[in-house]
Amino acid sequence: MHSSPSTSSLWRPWTPITQQAESLRIVEARGNRVRDADGNWYLDGISGVLNASCGHGHPRLIEAASRQFRQLVHYDPMVSSHDPAETLASRLAELLPGELNETCLLNSGSEATEAALRIALQYWRNIGEDRNRVITFEAAYHGTTYLAQQLSGLPFTVSEWVPPFPIDHVALPAPAREMRTEESADALIARFARALESGPPAAAVMAEPLLGLGGCVVLPAGFLARLRKLCDDHGALLILDEVFCGFGRTGRMFGFDHDGITPDIVTMSKGISGGYVPLAAVAVTSSIKETFVREPVVQGLRYGHTTGGHAVASAVANTVLDIMADEKLVENSATQGAALLDGLRKLASSPLITDVRGLGLVVAVETDSPESGAAIAAAAARAGVMTRHERGVIRIAPPLTLTGDDTAEAIEKFGDAVDVASS
Repeated sequence: MHSSPSTSSLWRPWTPITQQAESLRIVEARGNRVRDADGNWYLDGISGVLNASCGHGHPRLIEAASRQFRQLVHYDPMVSSHDPAETLASRLAELLPGELNETCLLNSGSEATEAALRIALQYWRNIGEDRNRVITFEAAYHGTTYLAQQLSGLPFTVSEWVPPFPIDHVALPAPAREMRTEESADALIARFARALESGPPAAAVMAEPLLGLGGCVVLPAGFLARLRKLCDDHGALLILDEVFCGFGRTGRMFGFDHDGITPDIVTMSKGISGGYVPLAAVAVTSSIKETFVREPVVQGLRYGHTTGGHAVASAVANTVLDIMADEKLVENSATQGAALLDGLRKLASSPLITDVRGLGLVVAVETDSPESGAAIAAAAARAGVMTRHERGVIRIAPPLTLTGDDTAEAIEKFGDAVDVASS
């Protein structure tokens, strides 16, 4: 029998055990800023992790949650639907293009990935075809449940266990800083074409419109449109992961809106509820859902969670959509994102900086080494700007409520941080 430890603590994910006690403790958030336990306020450049579209502590979202708590907290979705979830599904159908009219509500991006893949593979069984191969980016990130981790080739998420079906990973043909040219688009499409042409027919291709944890890679303009055609030519479903990009982060409502395409399946989370409460969604075309009447066990979707489409979360999400429209947050993301990118591009002359790229209100500053990235991120935090650093790439993704003054402050303080790290 193991002896009990003398103390207990929160085991935080993705953090070395030896560093957990030294980590920053955030205790308050208001608008576009957060405060630590020592009373220091920071401009929040990490909100993109939650996709805090409406900023922190928005009174309309607090009231929406409180109102729904008083009326109906939740009810088992296998027994009954409820108004907040029904309303949200209808509103998503209005926002999404084409036949993306059918929505399943869940709790997290990882769950959305699991559901999307189950739907895609079952679809082919429903119509009598034996397809189960999935193609993704090697630098993809689609979550950390067992199935979702199998989709990634990133060192820190790649799974050591055998996947339950064939998964092929497509590597980038060039470094991230070189991936915005027409030549790189041609090379990338050629790689996806080879993946589709080799092996048995693919069930689906799954991709992010912007590779977030894979290095914040801005894909070439028009790539998704060409990938859409490639999938059509080979009969494969196109699944787009909008967990990070969706709901205004890239300066359009959805990342795929930049290419004007309609995927077959879309996964969503984070921004759908402004980061306030856990919520996720998978939207599919009506033609895909209609085949599930042939599913042999329940004649429907055999996937879901008790708290999926939680009534309070759905009520918050509906209010997020209201706020985004009323405050023109998608437009603000495009405007302030362009200003932030333009201001930070001036740092490219620093010997520590190898690239500055972005789309909407997500900007990545690539450094010459992980050590340089860590030094700059630490200096930026001391100056009052929180950023996220991963393997030499610093990502700045503030709330979509960022103001012009906030943008100017971020540019100035981050520039100072680069100067400090350089010296």
